[in-house]
This record gives sequence, C-alpha cells and structure tokens, in this order.
Amino acid sequence: MAEPQMSVTPYWELTFDADGDVDGRERDELLHGVAARKVSDLIVFAHGWNNDRSGATALYRRFFAPVPGLAQKARIGYVGVIWPSMRFCDEPIPDFPKSVVATEAEAVAKPALDKDTRHALLETFPGRATVVDQIARMLDQRPENELEEFGRLVRLLVEVVPGGPQPLFAADTLAEGVPQSDPVLFTGDVTTLCDEFTQALANLRSDGAEAQFALPNPWDGAKELLRQATYYAMKRRAGTVGERGLGPVIGQLATRAPHVRVHLVGHSFGGRLVSFALSGLPDGVRTVKSVTLLQGAFSHYAFAARLPHDAHAGGVLQGQQNRIDGPLVCCYSRFDSALGTIYPLASRMANDCQGVAESLGLAQALGAKWGAMGHDGVQAVPGTRALKLAEALKAALPASGCVNVDAAAVVKRGGPPAGAHSDIVHPELARMVLAAGRIR
Repeated sequence: MAEPQMSVTPYWELTFDADGDVDGRERDELLHGVAARKVSDLIVFAHGWNNDRSGATALYRRFFAPVPGLAQKARIGYVGVIWPSMRFCDEPIPDFPKSVVATEAEAVAKPALDKDTRHALLETFPGRATVVDQIARMLDQRPENELEEFGRLVRLLVEVVPGGPQPLFAADTLAEGVPQSDPVLFTGDVTTLCDEFTQALANLRSDGAEAQFALPNPWDGAKELLRQATYYAMKRRAGTVGERGLGPVIGQLATRAPHVRVHLVGHSFGGRLVSFALSGLPDGVRTVKSVTLLQGAFSHYAFAARLPHDAHAGGVLQGQQNRIDGPLVCCYSRFDSALGTIYPLASRMANDCQGVAESLGLAQALGAKWGAMGHDGVQAVPGTRALKLAEALKAALPASGCVNVDAAAVVKRGGPPAGAHSDIVHPELARMVLAAGRIR
C-alpha cells in the first residue's frame, strides 16, 4: 500500500531490526504488491544517518519526487528501507528544516549532549539509559582526569568491549593471515584520541586555515569520539542488515516476480547496506540491475581484490560487484567533510585497513589507507571508469563494472562537521539512478 504522504506510488517500506530480521507483514505486502501492480523496475533506497522513520520517509519522499517525470513510460515501484541507525541532532541537512536542536547547538560553546540526541541514543542502543545519562553528564561537566572513564562508557554504550566475546569488526578490508585486533578507537589512550578529534574539528571550522588553540582541551573532541563510536556500530549494523536482511528479501522477490528489475540505492552507511545485500543474494539471483552509492561511508577498497600497498590484503566485498547485472555507480564529492576528514581519522583509529605499510605519512595514509567511497570513489578495481556528473548524465554508462561519478557540482553544501555529506536531494542524482538502471 502506498504511504499517503509519499511523493510516488506504489511505495512500500521494509523495516529491519539490528540483526537483519525483516518485518514479515511489510515483506509480504511488497512481494504481493510488486506482482499485482505489474512493476517492471523496483528502486530500493537505504538511508544512512537518520534518527527515525519520519526522517527516512522525508528523505525518500524528496529524493523520489522527480523520478516519475523523468521516466514516464517505466512502471516503477519504490521501496524505502528502514533500519536502526541514528544521526546526531546537531547535524543539519541541506534543504531540510533546521531543527531547534541544531539552532541551539550553534550557540553552545561546548559540545553538550542535547535531549534529542540522548533520545536517539536510547532508541538506537536500548537498555543503556544509565550509560547515556552518565555520558551526557560528563560531556556537560567535563571533569578533569576522567576521559578514560568517558571512553569506557562509550565502549559500553556501543557494546564494544575489548577482548570480549562479541564480534567487534566492521572492517571493509581484510589482510590474509593477520589476526583481527581490537580497534584503536576503543583501546587507545582516550585523551590522545580526543586530542586528534579536537584538532580535526578545529581545522574544519576554520576552513582549513591553521587553527589557533592557546590551551587545547581534549574534551572538545569527546563528543566526536562518541559520534564516531556510534557510527562505527552503525557501520557494523549496516553490513548485517544488508547481508542477512535485504539480500535474502531480494532473493524471495526474484522467486516471486523474476521479471522485476531491482535497482539498489544507498546513502552513507546505507551504501554499505545495499553493497552487503549483494553478498546476501541467493546463488543464481541476477535481478539486481544497478547499484548507486551516494556518499558511501565505507572503504574505497571494499570491492578490491588486492590493495595497492599489500598483495595479501583485499576488500571484504571483493568481486561482489560482479553479482550486479549492470553497473555499480559510486557518486562522491570532495565537499563531504565527514568522509574526507573525520571518517578516515576514525577509520585509522579503528584499524579499518590492515596490512598497509606504516611508513606512509599521515596525510597520505589518511587518503590512501582509510579513504571512503563518498570522498574519492571506488579504488583498486581494474576497469573502473571515472566521469564528471554532467558527463555521466549525457553518455551511456557501461553495462557492467564500477563507475566513479564526481558529483561535487551538486553535492557541495553543509557546515562542519559533516559538510556536504547529506546534500543528496538533487534531481541530477535521481537522474543518475535512472541512468545506472537504464530506466526510461
């Protein structure tokens, strides 16, 4: 059934929990509805940073709005994926109404934890009310010599306990024969980590000019440590939902309606989600005709068989692009501060690229070792094409393989710390999805 406030029809939602289990009623409505409505092309969009269903639905409503007018002959169906992710409430999204929280945050000198972000943390990490309250109090009071305790609480919140039994890694690159170690983000000296985040944030807010700090306070980076630990958990969760949840549902759809052409779209960690859905497809399923990544928040080496710096290391999704019966289009922008500066710094702290020579300088290492899809596109995959957005919209895209599209011409608005990371609601990007899937 189409949502009354959605801009397109037919529209369905698929809700997944943190373990990748899908809402059975929604799945069945989709499987039945696609066949009943004689859908030929199904666009499946997975959000990234988000606080709730209404925020995700607002994104889908605005992004999908121009599609019917751009492909008037196609019988298109639309799916909005809902999964338990979160966005800190002080991060404004271009073209979306600025929240009261974001407005208030601009006037607050220290990074206190606002009530809406507290609520979002409780929704995303249920059963952690006491921990969230302690974290909020420490961010507000900034007690001396207590950063290590703050780091312990952050680890407890996201359920990453060094040496614990639960799987820690959300790695996008893996080295053969190298045992996985606990991420530095959760085991390193907390003061040092917060110092690095403090400097990175200061550079972003000064537009790259030399930041002036008379007395640097590591507490200035403490909220960013919490933010990145939270996103680390979301990154891990996105892979789980894609592989265990969305991939099998697409397999069921292929059985029920084999004629339907599926087009996957993902923003931020949603890009990781739809990419991992490829690895969750049942054998022989070839209904995925295109994948479009919008500011993908995962390693640019994820699809690489071998890393340029280490012949024994490769991407966790190596070869999965070959499961697409069409192209994988990766849209990126240099104006994405979240992926250009903060993401690689946090990934370095999380040991997210193993086996690369440590002799590389920090600046080169951040770009080469821990770069994100949404900052410079797919890397180390032979045959990858590179196009500007205008070129990609004019020319016929390759029938298969990876295509990097520089979308900086439109993805360019947004302030620190995220920059243009969420500036994706543009008709040009909707056209890119249609071009990738050859939907007319």
